[in-house]
Amino acid sequence: MMTQKNRILPFLSGLALAWSAHAAPAPAGCPAPVPASARCFTGQDGAGAFYWIAIPRDWNRVLVMHAHGGPETGPPESERSRKDLERWAVTVEAGYAWAGSTYRRGGYGVTMAAEDTERLRRLFVSRFGAPRRTLLHGQSYGGGVASKAAELYPAGAYDGVLLTNGVLGGGNSAYDFRLDLRVVYQQVCRNHPRPEEPQYPLWMGLPRDSKLSRAELAERVKACTGVGAPAAQRTPEQAARLKTILTAVKIPERTLVAHLNWATWLFQDLVQERLGSRNPFGNIGVTYQGAGDDAASLNAGVARYAADPQAQGALAVDSLPTGRTRLPTLTLHAIHDPTAFVELESAYRAIRENAGTADRLVQTFSDESEHSYLSDPQYPALFAALLDWIDKGEKPTPASVAARCSAFEPDFGEGGKSRCRIQPGYQPPPLASRVPPR
Repeated sequence: MMTQKNRILPFLSGLALAWSAHAAPAPAGCPAPVPASARCFTGQDGAGAFYWIAIPRDWNRVLVMHAHGGPETGPPESERSRKDLERWAVTVEAGYAWAGSTYRRGGYGVTMAAEDTERLRRLFVSRFGAPRRTLLHGQSYGGGVASKAAELYPAGAYDGVLLTNGVLGGGNSAYDFRLDLRVVYQQVCRNHPRPEEPQYPLWMGLPRDSKLSRAELAERVKACTGVGAPAAQRTPEQAARLKTILTAVKIPERTLVAHLNWATWLFQDLVQERLGSRNPFGNIGVTYQGAGDDAASLNAGVARYAADPQAQGALAVDSLPTGRTRLPTLTLHAIHDPTAFVELESAYRAIRENAGTADRLVQTFSDESEHSYLSDPQYPALFAALLDWIDKGEKPTPASVAARCSAFEPDFGEGGKSRCRIQPGYQPPPLASRVPPR
């Protein structure tokens, strides 16, 4: 019989790195803009994860393992990994081999995704030989995956870690604000769920049998706040409601619908599929700062939930890094990242400081406002700085990374359109300044 403990920890996969049967990587045409001279391969590993691999003609014998963002809530598809290869084609252009997994299934599971990334690394070595160095690059949710993998596989698997716009510090603290969004949005708009629909605790995301679509949710947001329509067409009531929500949760308008999607379908997966329908998020005692005179009514009216300690613990076991890694770790975070707040870097630094490994961490920041991809020349500059740290013991500084990036602009700057945006003097505020502490 499955115990409650086992039922609440399904993202700790148990498949580990077992080598079940899998087909050898099959040659494939490289997608543009990967250099045409590169060799590309694709396949599906023994656990069900799809992958793409690209090796440049003049390979520098350094492999970059890519941990992608998300997580996707649907089943894995090869197209996801192919699109990641397209997006980070600059890696191959700069002479590095690239390999990326879709992960074996959709839904939340940081440790699972770390296992799948490591499985692909071993598959690469078995087919193409051991590289001189292996760098682990985690983007967004993949930043959490890479920070976990750096701790799980320290003995010769990876030589250094790059985290870009990472969701760092574990799922508990990283997703608290999305519960805040759900309760504030519902207090203001009262249409997710509507009064005539079955009511449910908002931390569960959505009932299992709900037929709500993303398009329908976007229409509800538009009806309440006017988001999706030109600002000039919004009513004063819509504008006021939107201002209250954005002020209380401290997110930009352009990501309101996206964050609500995560707080709906990702929460549905995380809570019901991975945590045995137990709640890892709470907002007891949180004070929301609304717009104008609505703060008092907002705080008096929002739904309040207490987190379940077992669910919190299970999520922490799966996703919270301990900081116990000696691998050189370099990060780059957009200061105005609207999805993974730059303040998460403060939380990760605190973890590394508490573990006594902050000397192996260098954090850099760019004056950018995108989440999914940053300026082209910054990536080869970061990889080169990380390699010099590994090979020569030359620990980078934000200023040295910025200078190195400028040197890469002529080759990777798309004729001046893509420029280095690194700000050496920037320091991120604490996470508590962005997300009210629990």
